[in-house]
Amino acid sequence: MDVLLTVVVPVYAVEGYLHQCLDSIRAGLTPAENASVEVLAVDDASPDSCPAMLDDYADQHGGDLRVLHLTSNVGLGLARNAGLAEARGRYIWFVDSDDVLPAGSVRAVLARLRETEPDVLLIDHLRMHEDGRLQTDQSSSLLDGPPDRNRLIAVQHTAWNRIMRREFLDKHELRFPAGWYEDVPFSNPVLIAAERLDVLNRVCYHYRIGRSGAITATRSQRHFEAFTQWDRCYAWLDSADVDPALRIRVFTLMISHLLVVAGNESRVHPSHRREFFREIAALYRRHRPAGYLPPAGAAGIKHRLVAADSYPMYAALRAGYRVAGLRRRGTQRTPVVSRDIPSPPQRVKTTSIP
Repeated sequence: MDVLLTVVVPVYAVEGYLHQCLDSIRAGLTPAENASVEVLAVDDASPDSCPAMLDDYADQHGGDLRVLHLTSNVGLGLARNAGLAEARGRYIWFVDSDDVLPAGSVRAVLARLRETEPDVLLIDHLRMHEDGRLQTDQSSSLLDGPPDRNRLIAVQHTAWNRIMRREFLDKHELRFPAGWYEDVPFSNPVLIAAERLDVLNRVCYHYRIGRSGAITATRSQRHFEAFTQWDRCYAWLDSADVDPALRIRVFTLMISHLLVVAGNESRVHPSHRREFFREIAALYRRHRPAGYLPPAGAAGIKHRLVAADSYPMYAALRAGYRVAGLRRRGTQRTPVVSRDIPSPPQRVKTTSIP
C-alpha cells in the first residue's frame, strides 16, 4: 500500500519517554491505517540506552518502525533532515521523542490529508507538564476559522504542529539548519510558501514542557543562536515575494519571541541579559520593515524600548512586573478542592472522523 505519512522521530537522551512516544503514534490504528503510516526513528548518536531501545522496539513490532542510526551527534535539525531524506511517505510529520500523540491523532490527520491534499496541514496541541497536567497554548485560538496565513503565522513556530507534503519541501528546498532554534528559519517559510494551507482544528499533539535537559529549560549561551536563525529566516524572506503586511507580522512576532527568551530565567542567565537585549535591538535595526508599528499594551512598550536600545528602562519595567506578579500571587487564596468533586475537563477540540 502507498505510504501516505512518514512520522520522523529524532531521538537523543530520552530513554524515560521513548516508548510512550512510539506507542502513541500507532495506538488504535486499523490494519489499513497502519499500512499507510511509516515511523522512522533517527538515533542522533544518543549516549544513553535509546539506540538499543529502538532496535529492540523494531524487533518486537516487526515492520512498524525503521531505525536510522547516525554515527555522530548532529543536533535536532540535521537529524530531522536525515529522516526526511529516508522518508517514503507523501507527507512528513516531525514528532519529538519526548512528546505524545493523543488517541485518534494519526487517524484524524490521515483522514484530513486524504480529504484536502494540502501542502501544509496545521494542527492544535496542548502543553503537557511533567505531572501530566495539560494546558492550552495561547496561540491555539488562532486556528479557529478558515485558513488565513496572516493570522496563522502567529501560531507557535514549531516543526511538530505542521504536517507537510514531501514534494512541497523538495520544491522549495526547505530543510533545517544546524544549531538551536532551528525551527525559526524552517517553520516560518513553510507556512509562507504553502499554496494549499489547511487547518485541522483538533488537539493532535501533547508537547512536553519543563523536562530536565530540554533546550527550553537549559541556561546556555547557545540561546544567542536564535539571532543567527532569525537572520536566516529573513534571508529567505528577502529572496521570496512576501506580502509587506505579512513581513510586518513576522517582524512583530520575531521581537516578541526574542523578548520571551530574554526574560526566561531558565534560558538566559541574568549576567547575559543585557547583551541579549542589545542583540535584539541590533536585529530590530537590521530587519524593521516599512510601515511597522509596535503592538498595543505592555508588549508595545517593550518593543519601543528595544527600538530605543534602552536596556535600563527594560530592566526596570521587567523588575516592576515581577514585583507586581509576586504581590498578586501573595494575596490570592489557594482554593480548597474536595476530592469528591471532579476537576473540569481539559479543552480538547474534536473533529468528526469519517
